[in-house]
Amino acid sequence: MLSKTFGYAIRGILYVALKNMEVKTVGIKEIAEALEVPQPFLGKIMQDLVRRDILSSVKGPNGGFYITEQTLAIPVIKVVEAVDGLGTFQKCVLGLHQCSGVQPCPLHAQVKPYRDVLFQSLSDQKIGDLKEELASGKVFVRT
Repeated sequence: MLSKTFGYAIRGILYVALKNMEVKTVGIKEIAEALEVPQPFLGKIMQDLVRRDILSSVKGPNGGFYITEQTLAIPVIKVVEAVDGLGTFQKCVLGLHQCSGVQPCPLHAQVKPYRDVLFQSLSDQKIGDLKEELASGKVFVRT
């Protein structure tokens, strides 16, 4: 349901958040290598997140990306919205144009509750919550 682009975006944000505990900024080359993601594609995603005030960056030889307290307070759904838009949570799972509660597709009743729970979960969870889980070792992360 969520795109690979979203996966790259949230992984990039969390990598920067964890590294920010050690260094001030993290360069795109380091992030891309650590996450095993194509650097040009990740760079474009990360710059888009900067333009949307989700991430912060500094230009120059010692530049890179960094996280602020404001970033840590952002709900994860805002990253989904910035990268993919929220249409995923309204579109018909079968791709039909006329799917709704009034005119449901054959899978509407089965998919809607899961989609609603995912939307609510991503709305409730903050980037800082994910960072804390990773920092505490509750989640396995390859670095």
